[in-house]
Amino acid sequence: MNLGAFSISLTVKDLKVSKEFYESLGFKKFSGEMEHNYIIMRNDNAIIGLFQGMFDKNILTFNPGWDQEGDILKEYQDIRELYNYIKTKNIKTEQESFDSEKGPGSFVITDPDGNPILIDQHI
Repeated sequence: MNLGAFSISLTVKDLKVSKEFYESLGFKKFSGEMEHNYIIMRNDNAIIGLFQGMFDKNILTFNPGWDQEGDILKEYQDIRELYNYIKTKNIKTEQESFDSEKGPGSFVITDPDGNPILIDQHI
């Protein structure tokens, strides 16, 4: 099972302050917009998303169909295939969002310690 690109989505109190902090650690803005209350930053292969006012908790995030550079993979496991596999393992899913039989979709699972894991396909 290949979950795609990995990042951690951090809930932050002040996006500007958090951005400056992570820049001091060598992270650079990769995507997102301050005006939309989120930015994605990277330092080599490490990717973090900073989100102000969007989530209650930090979230582990996987993006099927993307590599760590944010490039679209030629071959990948579709979110629906991953969802069906997760269901065979009797793992409870939440916030399922599939608008069609192909394309974007997402769902959330929670690990045994209560950490949310977002599986989020954008393509």
